[in-house]
Amino acid sequence: MQVTQSQSAALHFNFSSGEPIYLQLAEKLELLIVSGTYLPGDKLPSVRELALEAKINPNTVQKSLSLLESNGLISTERTNGKFVTQDRDLIAARKLALAKKYTTTFLLKMAEIGFHPSEVARFLKTTGDNLKGNSSEENSF
Repeated sequence: MQVTQSQSAALHFNFSSGEPIYLQLAEKLELLIVSGTYLPGDKLPSVRELALEAKINPNTVQKSLSLLESNGLISTERTNGKFVTQDRDLIAARKLALAKKYTTTFLLKMAEIGFHPSEVARFLKTTGDNLKGNSSEENSF
C-alpha cells in the first residue's frame, strides 16, 4: 500500500517537542483516522512503509500501532496487515475526546495570556470570519 500525498503530508513530526516519538506517531495516525483521511476498514501502510515515510525506527512505529490497537482504533488481520476499525461510534468518540483535549488546552493558554472567556469567544468569531473572507476588523475584540 502506498501512502497518499495527503497522508504523507500529515506524517511530519516535531522531534523537539519532548513528547516520545511513538506517541507523536500514534496521535498523527489517530488524527488521520478521526478526520476521515483513513476511513473505517481502510488498510494502513505497513510498519516498514510508515517507518520509511516518517524516517523513524520500525520498532517505534510498531509501538505506536500497538497503542492504537489497544485503544481499539485499529486491528490486525493475521498476514493481511492492520486495518482501521469499522466501529464508527468509537471513531466519533475519539474525535470528540480530541476536540475536548485541544479546546481545553487552547482555553488554558488563552487564559494564561490574559483573555477572559467572553474575549476568547469574540476572538474566535472574528478569526473565523476573517478566514471566510468576511473581515470587518482584524482586531475588533
